[in-house]
Amino acid sequence: MDTLQFIAIFVAIVSFFFIHIWWSNRNNLFINWPFFGMLPAVLYNLSNIHDYVTTILKQYGGTFIFKGPWLTNSNFLITCDPANVHHITSKNFDNYIKGPHFYEIFEIMGDGIFNTDSYKWKRNRDILHSLFRKNSFESLVVKTIHNKLESCLVPLLNDVSELGTVVDLQDIFQRFSFDNICSIVLGSDSNSLPNKLIVFPEVTFEKAFNKIEDVFFYRHILPRFLWKLQKWLKIGGEKNYSECEKIVNQFLDQCISSTFQEQNNFNCTKDDDESNFNMLKALVEESGMEQIDHKFLRDNAISLLAAGRDTISSGLCWFF
Repeated sequence: MDTLQFIAIFVAIVSFFFIHIWWSNRNNLFINWPFFGMLPAVLYNLSNIHDYVTTILKQYGGTFIFKGPWLTNSNFLITCDPANVHHITSKNFDNYIKGPHFYEIFEIMGDGIFNTDSYKWKRNRDILHSLFRKNSFESLVVKTIHNKLESCLVPLLNDVSELGTVVDLQDIFQRFSFDNICSIVLGSDSNSLPNKLIVFPEVTFEKAFNKIEDVFFYRHILPRFLWKLQKWLKIGGEKNYSECEKIVNQFLDQCISSTFQEQNNFNCTKDDDESNFNMLKALVEESGMEQIDHKFLRDNAISLLAAGRDTISSGLCWFF
């Protein structure tokens, strides 16, 4: 038997095997293929992924296990069952630690509330909760969002309406929420959202933040050894990550240094001084100048930026 015949027989056997698997599971929305796992179904439905996942969850009673390609260690339990969510995030939260691999993927978050477990997580949670309960915080949020709506978002959408053109609402809402959260957390408006339909300004910090979030996604998909190798060789997405990490850290360091300087000059921010209130200053006040350090401020600031940006912009997109 020559090589060509052997290859033809091998291809025929493999094809028959895959056809048999497909035929046996033709009524299932998710087929767990050999080697590829359930990834082919995700890629095929990528353009409609949210509706597709909703259908899957309905079929499986609100909870199912996604099995990724072999050797990638990308198996996930996906659930929308309120009882499961309560069990994981509240009732038995201590049982579901994030662990070192999670910390590696989101390394730029440092020891912020997203990355930590146990004592560190509880300490961050207590401090942030105390800030959220301040009257100054509520007033700041209302004032900041109202100003951005009035000065940028409404005029921009009005301009779009008058011109009768098409825009990317996700991009607009991401810029809207990013400007707001930068003002609330850092006391500095990134000014990424214009008030007229022009070429949207490219804000270096915002652009770097976007690229870092893309890397987070791919680190979940790629095998750990592969993205670690890319990072070591400084190639692919990991090369961009290193460059963007420097931009983000430099910007945050400037904001934190400025905050320390203001606190040294004018003492700690008071609850009733709403005009100068922001989350960085409040963190300094809450923890005490003697105990707090730059890393603590930076880690919590970047966690707050991530939390207050994509969740709000995604919610607005789905609402509309």
